[in-house]
Amino acid sequence: MSRHAATARSRYRPRPLPGASIPSRGRRGPLRSVRSVAGQVFVLQLLLILVLVAAGVAILALQARSQSITDARRRSLAVAETFARSPGVSEAMTTHDPTALLQSPTEAARKGSGVDSVVVFNTHGIRLTHPDTGLIGKRIIGPAWVVRRELAGETITRIFRASQGPSVVSAVPITKPDGSLAGGVSVGVKIESVNGVVNGRLPALLGAATGALALSAGGTALVSGRLRRQTRGLGPAEMTRMYEHHDAVLHSVREGVLVLAADGRLLLANQEARELLGLAPDAEGRHIGELGIEPRLAELLASGRPATDEVYPSGNRLLAVNVRSTDRAGGPAGSAATLRDTTELRLLSGRAEAARERLELLYDAGVRIGSTLELTGTTEKLVEVAVPRFADVVTVELLDPVLRGEEPAPPYEVLHRTAAGGDTTGHLLFRPGERAVYPPSAPQHQALRTGRAVLRADPGEAVGYGDDGRRPLDHGIHSLITVPLRFRGVTLGLANFWRTRDSVPFEEEDLAIAGELTARTAVCVDNARRYAREHAMVSTLRRSLLPCTLPDQEAVEVASRYLPAPGGASGGWFDVIPLPGNRVALAVGQVAGQGLHAAATMGRLRTAVQNFSALDLPPDEVLSLLDELVTRLDLEHDAGADADTDTGTEADAGTDGDGVRIAGATCLYGIYDAVCGRFTVARAGHPGPVLVGPDGAVDTPAVPVSRPLGRGGEPFEAVELSPPAGSRLVLYTDGLLEDDDRALGKGLERLCRTLADRPDLDPDETCQGLFATVLPARPSEDVALLVARTRVLDPKDVAEWDVPFDVAEVATIRAECTRRIRAWGLEEDADTAELIISELITNALRYGAPPVHLRLMRGRSLVCEVSDGSSTSPHLRRARATDEGGRGLFLVSQLARHWGTRYTADGKVIWAEQAISAGQPENASGTGSWERPVFSGSGGEHPVGPRP
Repeated sequence: MSRHAATARSRYRPRPLPGASIPSRGRRGPLRSVRSVAGQVFVLQLLLILVLVAAGVAILALQARSQSITDARRRSLAVAETFARSPGVSEAMTTHDPTALLQSPTEAARKGSGVDSVVVFNTHGIRLTHPDTGLIGKRIIGPAWVVRRELAGETITRIFRASQGPSVVSAVPITKPDGSLAGGVSVGVKIESVNGVVNGRLPALLGAATGALALSAGGTALVSGRLRRQTRGLGPAEMTRMYEHHDAVLHSVREGVLVLAADGRLLLANQEARELLGLAPDAEGRHIGELGIEPRLAELLASGRPATDEVYPSGNRLLAVNVRSTDRAGGPAGSAATLRDTTELRLLSGRAEAARERLELLYDAGVRIGSTLELTGTTEKLVEVAVPRFADVVTVELLDPVLRGEEPAPPYEVLHRTAAGGDTTGHLLFRPGERAVYPPSAPQHQALRTGRAVLRADPGEAVGYGDDGRRPLDHGIHSLITVPLRFRGVTLGLANFWRTRDSVPFEEEDLAIAGELTARTAVCVDNARRYAREHAMVSTLRRSLLPCTLPDQEAVEVASRYLPAPGGASGGWFDVIPLPGNRVALAVGQVAGQGLHAAATMGRLRTAVQNFSALDLPPDEVLSLLDELVTRLDLEHDAGADADTDTGTEADAGTDGDGVRIAGATCLYGIYDAVCGRFTVARAGHPGPVLVGPDGAVDTPAVPVSRPLGRGGEPFEAVELSPPAGSRLVLYTDGLLEDDDRALGKGLERLCRTLADRPDLDPDETCQGLFATVLPARPSEDVALLVARTRVLDPKDVAEWDVPFDVAEVATIRAECTRRIRAWGLEEDADTAELIISELITNALRYGAPPVHLRLMRGRSLVCEVSDGSSTSPHLRRARATDEGGRGLFLVSQLARHWGTRYTADGKVIWAEQAISAGQPENASGTGSWERPVFSGSGGEHPVGPRP
């Protein structure tokens, strides 16, 4: 029984009738029952009268509305008939402009009769008059069958939605003198006008209803008052039943009830109170302080001070006590108290709170532990979650193979402590980053061996540092739970949960919590391990596919940077490919997607570019071949996917998003010639180059952009640029300039501004500066950057001759070349070079076509180029012993380090590169214009302009 019930019982006093003899403490109960019954009768009577009045008002309102609608029907029909039979109406209908004649009379009739509309219409249903002049000339509206009857000349009266809203409408035909139909007139009264009439009558109806209700309520009140005065007492039988019921309720409730007098004497105690307080059978009538009750509780009960759910001990129980005074509304002085045993409730409440905290712990673990794919970060999240809510100190150790991304296998031996946290993390016992060595008797060793959690109240030497005999008990640690991190039956490491002297020891039920925490951590650790392995594989593949070092060449001074995307390696790539004749090819590309597929695709494209570059083709032709290759590879992939689908094998659909298809890859390819200082470049969907002059002037040349590789469309177009010596060519991928918060255009502006501010930087410093200032804080893609500073071969190191198309002139040309080579200080290489030059010129004169041109270039090697007007390519073959010729190119291939053929717009060039002997002086690349010597018939040399 609650404190409210106890208070109510203390105030329950029936009033006796004359001649009745009952205790004074029960005086008011019967009278309140009678009053309650009388009140209920009064309410029922009042509700009945209210329903009757409301029904009468509703009936009167409906009747008034019906009468108003009937009146509206009659009035609209009378006005329509009167107007239709008015003199001159039918004649006006036949005039040229009936609206001008009828609009004014209809408005006068409408206003005079009090209707809402008078509309005259012809036999076609076209309005000739209307209160709203904007509707004149438009068709009348209404239900189709009503409109047909109106146009047929019938007299109708209906309620429907007219042009002015829901209305009572009457239509009467207008006839000509000969009896034929001339049209009709429609008169409408809006429903809201009818409702207005009804609403005008409602105040009177409501007033009458209110008066009737007031009279009825007054009469009911008088009757109820007389009933209360007539029934003030109850008979002996009713009183007996009331007290029996009172006693049964008082002694059957699960709360103790005490009634005390003002002087602290116990007047009444039910059975529950006797059991809770251990009262003697003769306790009633004695002072509360004499009953052996706990002093604090006895003091509260004797004082009569009001109390609400105050907790006091009583033996081995905790009692919630409520005290209220009985001295209210004329009642006797004293107090009533209720006692409720809360011992079990408090115990259950504590368990529920502990369960709630553990659920919150597991929820936080599920949210936070899996928030990273880094191994150390994942284990640190477990420490953050478990300390201090579950343990005072937590350490996590992973096996060696896991840290390498591998799946460990028994026996599990080497553990590395990757995370530690808690109250004593500063102590040497719990240092992270070290190997954890456990003796065979340690619980950690047992957990690794059995794959099950171990609870140990005395951890002993279970910390993992057994070299100096330190024991955890010496540092306040009194209990340990060690749980193996297992996923799919594989042990990945250990999680150790420690509690110190200030916490309660672990119990068996804590094993479930520790197991759940480590199970979730094991899943995340395995995911991180797999991610680390895949990331390492992709990174290794990417490193193997990108240039490890930039090749040694003398056309440009070059530097590069590559930054993988945040999610791993992507398809960005670059390449520097030396070409014969002091030329170099520069390439930058991007493949959509990330991961292993993107890295492999990038490697295929880079390999293809190197192979096509070996053919020494112009940039536009290289991109064309690359585009055909991409298209062919995608077709092969689609065919393979279709075949796998037909056989029921799961296969990739080949979409662009999965990183398998290559279509959509971009590429920029350019060739720089250090002899003439020209840079020929073409691009397929890739950002164009940025050119920085020696003076710091920044330019973005207009290089035509074609569609990405594999998309087809117009052919690729190359342009020639002539950057001065010492200029910087900056080639990059989109990731350098744009991210989620910055557009490509704004990034390009920042790039140009950065390059203009520091014109004196070398390529490596330029790469470093661009990564420091232009690179976004978090690039959305990987970034490839290539910076090349141009060089121009010194004119003194280039010699050219126009060769007459006559074999007899070969000796003369050979002699001139030998003199030039010796003048360069290459005496040791002159004889070999003379033989190579002789064979190349002879081959051009014998099998080629005029004009024949010879060019020698001295750099780190000696390069000889012979061009002719024939596109026939020479082939190296093995000559038979009886053949007189066919050994020239064989000799060239044996004497030269490299040789080959490249095609031009008007023929071909056969070149041979000869290594310069050790100790020979090498040229230093210079700048400036140059002139070439041209052989003349007299054997002299004279300067001429450069060959186109």
